[in-house]
Amino acid sequence: MKEQLKKLQNIEERINYLIQIKDYSNWGNLEGFKNTCDQLKQTVYDFSEEEIGAEIRKLEDSICFLEERAEEQLTPMERVRIVRSVQRFSLKDILENVYDDYTELGGEEDANIDPAMICAKATLTRTGKKKTHTVSVMVIGQECGHGEEFRNGGSCRPEGNEKALRYMKVAETERIPIHFYVFTPGSYPVEEYPGAAQQIARNIYTMTKLRVPTVSFISEGGSGGAEAIGLSDYRLMASHGYYSVISPEGAAAIEGRIGEGNKAPRELVEVCADRLRLTAMDNLNHGIIDRIIKEPPLGAKRDDFSFFSKLRSEMVNATDRVVLSTKSFQTFRTWELSRKKAKAENRELDVEISWDLSKDETTRLLTQRSEKYLSMASHGYEGQPETQESMFRQVRTQSEQLYYTLRYDILKNQKRQLEKMLSDVSGEGSVMMKRVSEPLLSVLNFLSGTKKKEPTRLITYTGSGQNGSRRQDPLEISDTYTSPLANEDKTVSCPNAEIHGCKDLWVPDLYSEFAGVCETCGHHFPLEYQWYLENVFDSGSIRFFNTHLTAQNPLGYTGFGKRLQAAVDRTSRKSSNMTFTAAIDTIEIVATVLYSDFRNGTVGSTEGEKFVQACKLAQRKRRPLLAYVHTTGGIRIQEGTLGVIQMPKCTMAVREYIDSGGLYIVVYDNNSYAGPVASFLGCSPYQFAIRSSRIGFAGPRVIRETTGIDIPPNYHSARNALRRGHVQGIWDRRDFRRNLHKALLTMGGPNLYYH
Repeated sequence: MKEQLKKLQNIEERINYLIQIKDYSNWGNLEGFKNTCDQLKQTVYDFSEEEIGAEIRKLEDSICFLEERAEEQLTPMERVRIVRSVQRFSLKDILENVYDDYTELGGEEDANIDPAMICAKATLTRTGKKKTHTVSVMVIGQECGHGEEFRNGGSCRPEGNEKALRYMKVAETERIPIHFYVFTPGSYPVEEYPGAAQQIARNIYTMTKLRVPTVSFISEGGSGGAEAIGLSDYRLMASHGYYSVISPEGAAAIEGRIGEGNKAPRELVEVCADRLRLTAMDNLNHGIIDRIIKEPPLGAKRDDFSFFSKLRSEMVNATDRVVLSTKSFQTFRTWELSRKKAKAENRELDVEISWDLSKDETTRLLTQRSEKYLSMASHGYEGQPETQESMFRQVRTQSEQLYYTLRYDILKNQKRQLEKMLSDVSGEGSVMMKRVSEPLLSVLNFLSGTKKKEPTRLITYTGSGQNGSRRQDPLEISDTYTSPLANEDKTVSCPNAEIHGCKDLWVPDLYSEFAGVCETCGHHFPLEYQWYLENVFDSGSIRFFNTHLTAQNPLGYTGFGKRLQAAVDRTSRKSSNMTFTAAIDTIEIVATVLYSDFRNGTVGSTEGEKFVQACKLAQRKRRPLLAYVHTTGGIRIQEGTLGVIQMPKCTMAVREYIDSGGLYIVVYDNNSYAGPVASFLGCSPYQFAIRSSRIGFAGPRVIRETTGIDIPPNYHSARNALRRGHVQGIWDRRDFRRNLHKALLTMGGPNLYYH
């Protein structure tokens, strides 16, 4: 009878699993089958072996039928519940069953720096040329556990992501591949050092150029938490997993405008899960992942050893595939093609492949990774970037690239080296060298476009003109534009009036000569983005580009097309990102501005592509790049993972721009939150905030609902961001132009055209 009791216990677990997946106990009469199972367990000794066996078989047949039916009709939300089940396999199970041996790094269990993030040095035994050899890999991933509270469901704190970054660098030093495993509903939203947003941004920035093969496997991928270890050369996903910009419950709360403390209706959650297109097949169709690993019906569990065997083979093959793509030998490429034609991609290669890449292979690896991410989500917007619109545009872009390379990288560099050599020569020898070198310098000056007498740019304005005369300060905020808010004839109270005793402010003065700043305490009232365009940059210097790129509704998200059109009609613009060239006291820059009027400055495929093109233009012309964040509400949830992928995509563009010697400056204003701050904005070495702005990873409500912590009102203030090291300085709006000009002259390397 013990064997019969075990069978009944197994059936009971399967019934409970179905109830959890369906979130409805009476689906398919599950409640009745559960009662039958309970009765059989209590009366098992009242039956003969044959009788109890027959009852169990009958019950098991019914459950098998329901399991098959459930698998055939799985909804996106049911896949989410499968992933969240305590019976689901976790990273610990993978380490035990996929790898031959492993050593966890950074401590174990509750002694770990963050138990929700596991880093381990693991080994795999492989056979090639009839010989057995052992290879090492670094395994990094979230551990959601099987109900243990200290694992936090796989939601990593900033220190957990910092640990992951540390061991990425260890793997790079040891020149071994990295296997990433994504098991997270999202990152733990706290701003204390190193800060959730900042640490994710650092991780993504580093992963763009890791000099070793990287492979990731996604079971549960939630927004920025997934991106913290998600950027890789090859991305696998479990067939019953999900990868999304936000949880279905979070999307339902936003769409349904659910008040704090209330739960969204179950039906709305189901609808949002479907609209988000979060399944493995959806992500494969959109080019976000590379391959799906088939799971058993209703998902793999912690004891599905056949699945672990398949996962081992897939991870090894994916690593081989990445390494093979860097090889120059035709034999390997021919083998790869034949294997694909034979549809035997899961068959391991029976020859030994070294996972240690040479210098040239590493270069090819980084190039392929860059091309992979920069080309993602290209179907998420309407139109083509200006540089790709026609053959003429492409030739012109290539000609510009050649011209600026010749002018700034070759001729200007040669001139700089010659001047350095001359400065080292003293006495009479310098006089002789000057006579010899002057003709050569004249030729170099002519070819490099340098004028003979170039005016010296001053970091601090002295007020002196020629012959000691006084002249107007070119860095003073101009009064060519006054906010329409100044037209109201009334007074407003400063929010700090009780603390600092601020007087009531007359609106026409506040929004004109005071530039929206309280004259007593310095509080900054919000101003429209047009004020900055007109007052910060040189008059008439702004030239917009890629204005024709239009935000779309690539997922067919219900009702979103109308909302997008309403934003276009209201703003007369086609996305929430404006890109343009401009000048600050004649210093030419490339600028990208996220503004509040268009969908609260959220970022989708169009905004990401425009940002990438701005990085490329700044890199090509050797100009500084300014990202001014008037407001951003994060990643646009209606674009699903096409929005999320903008985090690594744009960070890749920033990394290549900075590595080329560019100067990237970010200035935050008003409210700046979520994905952009946790990626392509937060990775800048030079970040500043306009006073009274708010910066962070998640808003107060999300933090409260996720962590149960009531944060203080000033938690996301610019001053606290400065204290935590998020920004390097706080700027007064009235000094924006002056401070930006100073930053342009004192920051950045010699590769900039004006240095």
